[in-house]
Amino acid sequence: MAVIEKRLRVVAAVPLSEELCRLIEELEPRVEVVRDHSLVRPMTGPADWSGDPDHVRTAEQQAAFDAMVDSAEALFGIPDVDPAALARTVAANPGLRWVMTTAAGGGAQIKAAGLDREALDRIVFTTSAGVHGGPLAEFAVFGVLAGAKGLPRLIADQRSRTWPERWEMRQIDEMTVLVVGLGGIGAECARRFHALGAQVWGTTRSGEPVEGVDRLVPLDELVDAVRHVDAIVVTLPGTAQTHHLIGADVFAAVKPGAILASVGRGTVVDESALLPALDDGRIAFAALDVFEQEPLVTENALWSHPSVLVSPHTAALSSKEEERIARRFAENAARLIDGQPLRAEVDTVEFY
Repeated sequence: MAVIEKRLRVVAAVPLSEELCRLIEELEPRVEVVRDHSLVRPMTGPADWSGDPDHVRTAEQQAAFDAMVDSAEALFGIPDVDPAALARTVAANPGLRWVMTTAAGGGAQIKAAGLDREALDRIVFTTSAGVHGGPLAEFAVFGVLAGAKGLPRLIADQRSRTWPERWEMRQIDEMTVLVVGLGGIGAECARRFHALGAQVWGTTRSGEPVEGVDRLVPLDELVDAVRHVDAIVVTLPGTAQTHHLIGADVFAAVKPGAILASVGRGTVVDESALLPALDDGRIAFAALDVFEQEPLVTENALWSHPSVLVSPHTAALSSKEEERIARRFAENAARLIDGQPLRAEVDTVEFY
């Protein structure tokens, strides 16, 4: 990768506060952040990178926005978080060298843009993978604890003002937790479960050791591994290879009473196979932050299942997310300028 000697021209293609634009320039002075806050859709909440969907640009504003993003060597965010807009600017801008998606699972957005191989080879694509690791790991711990302590039963008894006979709760430090996917999120999950005293297993393709993981499980041994664990935490991205990886064969093999927490991408879990596993108790409890179709449609049985906790893909949301992603961008900008590999590069074959 050639070393860049002039200032890297970065365009903020999504709403990024003036404070964070300046932070990037302070952290990496070899970067010029081009921004026009009047041309991007305003955020409606923390880390709302898509911006207000009701905000419409005039024809003149759209032309100015397109001209701005088309002048970039690097983009902070996919324009309007819209794959079609990315495809347009890639075709219009032969000088574009790097795009950072604000989503950890941004590979799916890159794939949806339908770029040709020349563009995929010319441009480095990165994601914010790992930035959300802490909040998602906390939700995974919360989900497993909720299942271990019988949260649905506690709530039901409280609502009915029932004082039952005492019953035994499960203890995290007596459990084996399998983390499916040991990337940035999975590594944070492993660290937290290890700190709570759990025996931690984790699936791996590389075989590289991960802190806090007591046993590495080759992915092709997943079905056998689930026979021996008390909880399964799914952190994998959504790709063709991971689609329905947690499916009927896994649910048929699980140790009865297993707890499931899903914080990666909803397509990794086959919901049609999960429901019967919940009904017969093979899965005693499922804490789900992601779903195959989002928003979750009202008629989906997961809404009303007594052993399911539905979280509307919100576990990663944090007021600090925007700053974390800006800091990651500045770090990767320095790597690009110095000709070093970037963190969280997208595999443009499997798109994760």
